[in-house]
This record gives sequence, C-alpha cells and structure tokens, in this order.
Amino acid sequence: MLLYNSLSKKKEEFIPIEKNKAKIYVCGPTVYDDAHLGHARSALAFDLLRRVLKADGYQVTFVKNFTDIDDKIIAKMDESGKSLEEIVSKYIQRYKEDMQALGIEDADIEPKATESIGDIIDFIKNLEEKDFAYTINDGVYFNTSKDTQYFSLSGRSVDEAQNQSRVEGNSEKKDPKDFAMWKFSKEGEPSYPSPWGDGRPGWHIECSAMIKKHLASDGTYQIDIHGGGADLIFPHHENEACQSRCESDQQLARYWMHNGFVQIDGEKMSKSLGNSFFLKDALKVYDGEILRFYLLSSHYRANFNFNEEDLLSSKKRLDKLYRLKKRIAIDKGSTVNKVFKKDLLDALNDDLNISAALAVVDEMVVNSNETLDHEPKNKGLKKEIRSNIILLEEILGIGKLGAYAYFQIGISDEEKVKIETLILKRNEAKQAKDYKTSDAIRDELQTLGIQIMDTAEGAVWEKVQS
Repeated sequence: MLLYNSLSKKKEEFIPIEKNKAKIYVCGPTVYDDAHLGHARSALAFDLLRRVLKADGYQVTFVKNFTDIDDKIIAKMDESGKSLEEIVSKYIQRYKEDMQALGIEDADIEPKATESIGDIIDFIKNLEEKDFAYTINDGVYFNTSKDTQYFSLSGRSVDEAQNQSRVEGNSEKKDPKDFAMWKFSKEGEPSYPSPWGDGRPGWHIECSAMIKKHLASDGTYQIDIHGGGADLIFPHHENEACQSRCESDQQLARYWMHNGFVQIDGEKMSKSLGNSFFLKDALKVYDGEILRFYLLSSHYRANFNFNEEDLLSSKKRLDKLYRLKKRIAIDKGSTVNKVFKKDLLDALNDDLNISAALAVVDEMVVNSNETLDHEPKNKGLKKEIRSNIILLEEILGIGKLGAYAYFQIGISDEEKVKIETLILKRNEAKQAKDYKTSDAIRDELQTLGIQIMDTAEGAVWEKVQS
C-alpha cells in the first residue's frame, strides 16, 4: 500500500511498526453542535482506509476521540444553560447516529478528554520535569523554542506561526508560538484539580495523552497513522507531534494523513460564512448510502465541492450498481472474481485512489450486464456478481440495501401504503380480467412517478428516477 505522508509531502510505502498490524488515531469532533459535511468527509476518508487495510489482511486498531471540554462547549453551556454532560452526551449521540446513517462503523476505542484527565496531568508533569513546560498567570504552557523539530510537519515559517499565535496570544508567554497544555479555570467554568491549580486541559495535549494511553508502541514511532482534516495540520497536529516527541523521545506517527476541505458551491464551509451544511439536514433529503457514495467519489486529499447537481449525477452512477443487483435476484454468492478484487484493491492501495477504484466497479457493472444480456439464466455468473457486490459492501460500504428497497428511497410510509393499496386493487382487477381498471390504476401510479414490474414473485414497484 502507498500512502501520501503529509510529513514527507510524498507517497510512501506503508510499512507498519508491527507486522500485519496497523494502529490508527484520528481526531474526532468537538461535541458542541451537530455534525456537518466536513465531519462526514473526514470520517468517511478514514473509514475507507480502515476497510482497505482490513481487506489487505491487517489487524487494525482504530481510535477516534471526542473533545468534550473546550471553549466552544463552555460557550454552549452559557448560551443554553445546560450542563457539560447534557451537551456532550447529546451531541456525541447525534454524531454517532449521523455516522451510522453513512455506514461508518464506531472506532475500536473512543476516548473522551474528560475521562483522561489523570493521563493528561501525568503527561504534562513529564514535560515539566524535562523543562519543556512553564506556568504563567492563565495556565501551563509548552516552550516551543526548545523543540528543534517544530514546524517539521506543517512546514510553516516562524513569522506565519507567530502572526497566528498573536491573535490568541498572552503577553506573558515566552514565545508567541507557545501553547497552553493546562488552562486555569475562570469562575463558573468546569474544572479539575491539578498540581498547578484547578483547570482543564488544552486541546492539543488531550490527543497526545490518549495516544500514549491507548496505542503507543516502543521504538522510533508510537503509532502507524495519524489522521484528520487538513485544517488540523497547524496548529493542532504540529503541537501534538511536538509535545509527544519531547515527552517520549519518539516520533508520534510514521504517517500523517489529511483529508481536504468541504465547500458548498465553491465556498469553504464555515459558520462565519453562514453556509455550514449540517449532515442531519442532508440526511433528511438523501439516504445515507447515497451521501456516502457521493462524498467518497472524490479523492480524500482533494477539496470537495458539495452541490446537488453533482450529487444527483453520483446517484445515477450508484443506480447502475443497484440495477445490476436487481437483475441477479440471488441472496447468496459463491466466489468473488479474483481479477475484480485485485483491480479494486490495487486502485485503493494507491493512496486510496477512489477514481480508479470506481472505474473498476463501473467496468464490472457494464461487463456483467452485457454478459447477462446474452446469458440471462447463467446462475454461476449471477452468484459471482452477488459475491462481487458483497465485496463492495465490505470495502466501499455500498450496495448493502435490497435492490427494490433502494429504488423506493424517498417514499414516505404514508405514500407506500397508498401505492401498495393501488397495486393490490390492480392485482384484483387483473385476476377478475378487468383490464380497463388495471390499466387505469397503472396509469395513476405512473402519474405518481411509480413504475410497476410484474415478476414471477408478483408485482414489484419502484420510484422512477428523474
């Protein structure tokens, strides 16, 4: 497998710390609001990575954290009058529900910052003993000037970093780049006891401490892969790498992977621009698998421009897979086509080249349909196709719905009752040889956008795609 390493700025062969094992840490959400499309894009990128590594035979340990103590959460508490626990439990649950709708599996370990306070304090103590930490009026800070490898991940210059740091700065800091590892609490804020005073952890320290607790290996590197959005490279990941390197005398991760931004009709998604697109709203309109397929369709490192025209084009591509699935009508497969599997994994093992992978899928669909046109009763072929689709379920997370259920997406329960009642009346009219009535009902269904197909198992229906 080749992966683009944000540290070296090039593709590199994936060589795990421990043979046949892969340890991955991905920065999860700060849980003060509902998940948006940016969260979904990142989660899907690393869900795909995890699936491909498993298909390659790796034993994967996947950790994704929840930041459940932060300035934004405290602001939400002030705004809503609700407790920390009420807010974070609500948004963690909503995040999980949204991710589940996209077919994203839970991480193997999902630590929270507030459950790791002791580990964070121990981590800061170690840095303090090594003279990397100092205390000023509002907290305990990391002294970045003592790390000779600072900026090695982000490639930033001193001036760039200092300009950003001054915006958030404290005049007592030894260097504008220095960052808080422990923040002293203000009156009314959530706080935890520490040797330096009551307070809470900084953002960067929590990830370093949780990686050390749940994943760290002995040797040159603590983990194989650290992932997250491109917006986290600086300062979050730079500071994580810095403090972990100085605390442990190890590099934090061998490979750093970052997914691109999400834009909506060309604008970077940002609440300050007023165009943040909550995932829950998209899921009200589009099925989770349709959104999954669309969001996966661009390479994970590319910026993604979300617009409905492209989404509908993507859906038509997914429709073709389900039309093939509908043709085979077999519940169980036999053996996956070896060439198909190899071509699919070869594409994905090239830094998750999804365009090449989907081209392999498209070719399989076209070839399968052409063969079925000439050999409609070829059961062996149908079983192979079914096995190929099961492989796509495992690796890409698509094709898992029933073929007819897929083409009934977007129909409300009330509409389904009306449609199925009309179909029942049509069947009764046909049995009574009242073809005028049965034809009239078919016409009525067509005006509702419903197409009827008479099969050996009875009449089935689907919504006609525009």
